[in-house]
Amino acid sequence: MFRKTKLKTRMILTLGLVSALQTILIGVFAGYYLSSSLYDEIGQRALMVAKTVAATPAVILGVQSRDVSGLNRLARRLATTNEALFIVIGDHNAIRLAHPDPNRLGHSMADDDGDDGRQALVHGQAYVARAIGSLGESVRGKAPVVVPDSGEIIGIVSVGYGVDQVEATIQRYNFVLYGVVGLMLLVSIIAAIVISGRFKRAIFGLEPGEIALLFQEREATLQSVREGIIAINREGIITTVNRAALETLGLEAETTLAGKPLLDILPESDLLSVLDSGKPDFDREVWLRGRQMIVNRLPVRQGDEITGVVSSFRLRDEVDQVSRQLTRIQQYADTLRSQTHEYSNKLHTIAGLIQIGATEEALALIGSEVSDHQALIHLLLEAVPDPVIAGCLLGKYNRAREMGLRLDIDPDSWMSDIPPGLPRDQLVSVLGNLIDNALEATRLHTGEGGRVQLSMTDLGNELIFEVEDQGPGISEEAQQKIFKRGVSSKQGDEHGIGLHLVRQFLNRWGGSVTVENRPEGGSRFTLYLPKTPEARTPEKRNAQ
Repeated sequence: MFRKTKLKTRMILTLGLVSALQTILIGVFAGYYLSSSLYDEIGQRALMVAKTVAATPAVILGVQSRDVSGLNRLARRLATTNEALFIVIGDHNAIRLAHPDPNRLGHSMADDDGDDGRQALVHGQAYVARAIGSLGESVRGKAPVVVPDSGEIIGIVSVGYGVDQVEATIQRYNFVLYGVVGLMLLVSIIAAIVISGRFKRAIFGLEPGEIALLFQEREATLQSVREGIIAINREGIITTVNRAALETLGLEAETTLAGKPLLDILPESDLLSVLDSGKPDFDREVWLRGRQMIVNRLPVRQGDEITGVVSSFRLRDEVDQVSRQLTRIQQYADTLRSQTHEYSNKLHTIAGLIQIGATEEALALIGSEVSDHQALIHLLLEAVPDPVIAGCLLGKYNRAREMGLRLDIDPDSWMSDIPPGLPRDQLVSVLGNLIDNALEATRLHTGEGGRVQLSMTDLGNELIFEVEDQGPGISEEAQQKIFKRGVSSKQGDEHGIGLHLVRQFLNRWGGSVTVENRPEGGSRFTLYLPKTPEARTPEKRNAQ
């Protein structure tokens, strides 16, 4: 039944009961200690008064002379002065010489409480006793009456304080004590309600079962994500990591990262900078453990305070693979569209020539079209045996004709010694971007009839591609920026990416590119790719 109640109710009951139990135990202990201490204090007071009375010269003289009336007057006065219940004085045989009840005079003090005063009369010791006598239960202090000069014990003094007096005092103290205990209990219950309420708000009003379910769902979601995920707290300690992160970083699946400083695992990471800046970081390229990755980093906030950072990342190769596949599909589509559009126009022209009887012109147009394509195909088959690159160049040739331009490939070009490890898809993407930019610049500046020239060579230790256009040229200031992401002379958010991808490929492969303006107008891009590549880390790139 208790488990079915809500967490807040359980916390209030638990904290309230614990506080009540603690308060009650403290109250009982305090009451017992107070009662015991008060009895001890009253006993010591009775003993002190008894010693004082026994040492009074008038008492000593009255006992020696057995002055009963004088001793009784003195005893009553001293009892009133010291607020005692009684003061009884006896001789050396413990026979009463002074007593509040005259009927008790001349009788042994032993018939009152069974104590014959032997400890005081024989051993000369003062002591405290608690007994029930003729005047009720009392705490008594007894002391011997000693003659100062001879040291002879000639009597005994008994001073008593009634237990009713002590209990009345205890009741007054207990009233205050129980009031404080009750107030503490009330404060404890209020504190339990406040603490449980704040705790409930801190966990967003969730019950323990709901928290456990959310944790399981979070763990399942975290592990199902294909991207690596790492989270750190304010101190830079790793708090969360999934299996994909271990795989992406090349770590063993059994490696435990939670609880370890991030910089001990990834010393090259600058994830801690997000803690200081508080700014999210998206699609950033970084090197981690010798691998190039794309990362997204988002600060975790609690109110206005940054409490940690969550980072997701994946290998750049995976992103590039998707990009290359899309690029290849787009290139194939552009090639087919260009060829379809061009051949459709040619077929319409040939059909019109035949219809008007100009058969010779029709045959000449067919022969010209066939000879141009045959010459280009023959050149590509001999100079560029790689079908992927040859197909790309054929598609760009058709694309140029569709735009009313010419793509001239230097007949002395040769590109057969391409390293096996060079990704053809990336090379096609880079070469295609350079040619597309050259065609676009030529079309905008020169118009129809413009030419773009391409030459290639694999002599020596490098592959060299040279693309020349008839565009407006590129200023020296722009030459320093055109390879940055988003920098373009064209309008729109989708531009400024092609040359950035070119630079990234060259950085990974260890190549380079130069840009210069041609004396006769236009610009020249020269691409250098080593046949023995060296992947360059950010440090090597910065050094260059």
